[in-house]
Amino acid sequence: MTVSNMPANGGVTQANAVAAGGGRVPANLGDILERVLDKGLVIAGDIQVNLLDIELLTIKLRLVIASLETAREVGINWWEADPWLSADAARGQMAYRSGNGIGELRDEVRRLRGRVRELEAGDEHREHRSS
Repeated sequence: MTVSNMPANGGVTQANAVAAGGGRVPANLGDILERVLDKGLVIAGDIQVNLLDIELLTIKLRLVIASLETAREVGINWWEADPWLSADAARGQMAYRSGNGIGELRDEVRRLRGRVRELEAGDEHREHRSS
């Protein structure tokens, strides 16, 4: 590789990744990490311990490595509801524990039960008219 092909920061770019001998220069850790986070990486495996055809232990391993944007694109967003990782989820959990949401839930349950009674009464009324 000549000095004229070297980028100012001394790193390897896509344009100059071919070495003088014709082989490819290995990508640096930053490039590899960027590709993995952009595309995502899934590692899955199962471990089973059996004794005389009796399953004693099963361990299922699933590892997903991806950026937050990539994970959201494929429908993985569990951290948004985890109070340890999300301030919004933590506030929601604190409000629920303090009882602010309980009164609203009770009102909603009462309203829904009343609606069910109305619908059931309407069904009984239609059954009597048709017989």
